[in-house]
Amino acid sequence: MPATADDIHPTMTPTPQQILRDVFGYDAFRGEQQAIVEHVTAGGDALVLMPTGGGKSLCYQIPALLRPGAGIVVSPLIALMQDQVDALIQLGVKAAFLNSSISADAAREVQGRLLRGELDLLYVAPERLLMPGFLSLLEQVQETSGLALFAIDEAHCVSQWGHDFRPEYRALTVLHERFPAVPRIALTATADTPTRGEIVERLALEQARQFVSSFDRTNIRYRVTQKSNARQQLQAFLEAEHANDAGIVYCLSRKKVEETAVWLKERGWDALPYHAGLDAATRSKNQSRFLREEGVVMVATVAFGMGIDKPNVRFVAHLDLPKSMEGYYQETGRAGRDGLPANAWLAYGLGDVVSMRQMIDGGDAPEERKRLERQKLDALLGYCESTTCRHQTVLRYFGEEHPGNCNECDNCLEPVDTWDATQAAQMALSCAYRTGQRFGAGHLGDVLTGKLTERVEKFNHHTLSTFGIGKELSPAQWSGVYRQLVAGGLLEADIEAYGGLKLAAAARPVLRGEQEVWLRRDADPAKRKAQRAERNAKSREPFAGANEDRLWLALKAKRTELAREQGVPPYVIFHDSTLLEILNQRPASLAELGKISGVGQNKLARYGDEFLRVLEDEANRQGQ
Repeated sequence: MPATADDIHPTMTPTPQQILRDVFGYDAFRGEQQAIVEHVTAGGDALVLMPTGGGKSLCYQIPALLRPGAGIVVSPLIALMQDQVDALIQLGVKAAFLNSSISADAAREVQGRLLRGELDLLYVAPERLLMPGFLSLLEQVQETSGLALFAIDEAHCVSQWGHDFRPEYRALTVLHERFPAVPRIALTATADTPTRGEIVERLALEQARQFVSSFDRTNIRYRVTQKSNARQQLQAFLEAEHANDAGIVYCLSRKKVEETAVWLKERGWDALPYHAGLDAATRSKNQSRFLREEGVVMVATVAFGMGIDKPNVRFVAHLDLPKSMEGYYQETGRAGRDGLPANAWLAYGLGDVVSMRQMIDGGDAPEERKRLERQKLDALLGYCESTTCRHQTVLRYFGEEHPGNCNECDNCLEPVDTWDATQAAQMALSCAYRTGQRFGAGHLGDVLTGKLTERVEKFNHHTLSTFGIGKELSPAQWSGVYRQLVAGGLLEADIEAYGGLKLAAAARPVLRGEQEVWLRRDADPAKRKAQRAERNAKSREPFAGANEDRLWLALKAKRTELAREQGVPPYVIFHDSTLLEILNQRPASLAELGKISGVGQNKLARYGDEFLRVLEDEANRQGQ
């Protein structure tokens, strides 16, 4: 019979390192994990800011196993609690969840186990936790078997300025008020300095020790491409780098999600839609397929993704501009949670800038909120137009310095030229002004290049002094100029003129010749394609060659077989990184297999013989 967490060291109190090794299968803590675990185990409160994939869950799971009583994990992610609990049960940890997805009888059974002291960890939705009856139950548990800790996951949900605001989170101060002796640990992967301050204030964590890990996701390659035909560009990206991989494609609207999912499916991709407009059963079914099957591409709005535990998401693509750097960071952070190479790909154009600014300006939010949203959008536009290392730009936004070029983003791998665009900017601004400040970049580009279209003639714009003065640049280049002028705040979209471009106050010193304008030179598509082909020859693909390896395919097949038998996602059995280490190390015994990262004692007992048999069969085949 498989071991449980209690069986590991029955005669002594285990150390954090022993729990880490024997239960979770890892030899060493990463970053500040050990300091956090020791602080919370000793009874201290903590605020933990750690990037997605950085190992936040261990920071409360290990103290919950070390301290008397049950650890209560507050999570807004109802759809994912089942998989989180399944993963813990695989490790021999006594875990359960309580949310609206289970029956009343099942909920009573879980509450009974909690009251009898039979649980190490209980995941609960904030709405359930705040019910008076449940808080009374927790008081009974505290008096009998005890409460080990409260973990508040996705703590940024407390911020009214954040993109995942949940009002219930603000009531979680009740935990401190009713259970002052129980340590609390609040965790998030996304929090700039103002949000961090709001978490501390709203959750009464002023006395908590703050642990801020680096926000750098070194395994993610950031790439921004100028949008021409976004779907065709997406297809080229997927065909070149992610033919059989799981990934997420984000779109701004529900309609675009559904159209893009159909478009990809027609071209052979196993693509599924996900947005808030779909019925709950469809959303649940599609999410389950994404989590439990290999190679599924989820096309989604931001309704999908917070807390996604699937570790082998190899890419996140954006067909539309996100709303903020926080949103972009969190969404791209769903790639490469296993630490293996992953891609963050964004197609971005002038239309995105105009539509996002219109969305903010035309909304019903108070002016203070609009001003903050404009600032957040401007920071993201600065990232998109940056000519320097993208990892540096991301980290700088979160108040962190990057030591140097990452050599893992498009700007580092394919350096961008800049040019003195002062004269071009003056022409572009003058043209927008002389045409009445109510036309878009396409029309303005036609005027500047002297293209006599029906629309140009209709408005007599061929008679203007700016007609044909910009023939040295192509219409596509003028579109790039206008995109960057809008992103830089020299032009802005006029809502009443349906996106027509008008001069901002910042344009005046440029027109007077008092200020220079330097812009990035959009790369020639053919040159970029050649550079990318050369770079892809030196593949970052973590399974380069492995996908053709019989043993790799056999290991994955065994993992899938075991996962299906138990109704859990394959990564709950073993992560890809663990399988890859098995492939490379080829352990010949249970003792050797037990040294592989991610193989704890419980999984070794349950699955060790099965995977050793796969290795033995392949060795015998090769020896024939």
